[in-house]
Amino acid sequence: MQQDINTAVQIVPDKLDDVRALLSQLPGPDHAATTAADTREPALTKPPGALGRLEEIARWAAGWQGRHPATADRVIVRIFAGNHGVTAKGVSAFPADVTSQMVANFVAGGAAINQLCKTFDAHLDVITLDLDNATADFSEGAAMSESETVAAFRTGMAAVDPLADLLCVGEMGIGNTTSAAAIGLALFGGEAEQWTGPGTGVAGEALRHKTHIVKTAVTRHTTGGSNALEVLAHLGGRELAAMGGAVTAARLQRIPVILDGYVATAAASVLWAVNTGSLDHCLAGHVSKEPGHRRLLDKLGLEPLLDLGMRLGEGSGAALATAIFRAAVACHAGMATFAEAGVSSAES
Repeated sequence: MQQDINTAVQIVPDKLDDVRALLSQLPGPDHAATTAADTREPALTKPPGALGRLEEIARWAAGWQGRHPATADRVIVRIFAGNHGVTAKGVSAFPADVTSQMVANFVAGGAAINQLCKTFDAHLDVITLDLDNATADFSEGAAMSESETVAAFRTGMAAVDPLADLLCVGEMGIGNTTSAAAIGLALFGGEAEQWTGPGTGVAGEALRHKTHIVKTAVTRHTTGGSNALEVLAHLGGRELAAMGGAVTAARLQRIPVILDGYVATAAASVLWAVNTGSLDHCLAGHVSKEPGHRRLLDKLGLEPLLDLGMRLGEGSGAALATAIFRAAVACHAGMATFAEAGVSSAES
């Protein structure tokens, strides 16, 4: 198994067909590690199931890291930043220049994600994707060519630290909730109104206009869920493609993933549409206030760890959820067993 994984990691896709092939040969969890977790869990000094979902996360982490017990020594956060041509249509409350300005804020340590990473001891990197060259306006044509999409995907793959115990993926990109809404509508159907939310704060007529742009774009690009990678190219953005690449590389390197909000989940949904098992190594960090996010999580079968009414993006919900991951791993590895503590178990 390990030899197969190493071979897959070395694959550098040149075409969307290469990405599709990569997603068809993803490794599964390590069954020896999950079996070891299942053996240890009932012996810990607590009633069965008393730690609820923390027990599930500890088992899941062991399986995807390929070792027992799982570790949480090196948690990494990767923020991918890109600009969208569709912002020219007035879909955001902020101009596209804000993407670069916020990247500078990340680098200076002044954003929310910086504070969360400091608080939870996570290693932050921000990866910019050709910010001076926005994608094309996808309400008029394809956002990206095949080569642009694959190049961004490869950038995401290369951004993953192979020594990481956990990867959190997030984004920055003015206009990218419009892209997320269009991807959700294209892949899963329904009405544009069900997928389109305020993003940076649009409301009223501005929100109706944004919804119209989403509907127009999806109508123009008639590819469906069976061509999910084309949906990404036509309606996505470089940062979304990069997040898809990072999630894929993490799977190939046995690194569990926590997804951030609506845009990160939309990027991941493209992988799911190609292979419904491609997100088994992922947790949803939170559910955001973007109305399409909960709908998207439901479609993907992901139960969010947190529901705090957040809708900031920039990896903030995923970073916050790392505390839960660390707690789950620490409890499973560090608690004494009944025998070690000299405590009578329910069976004794």
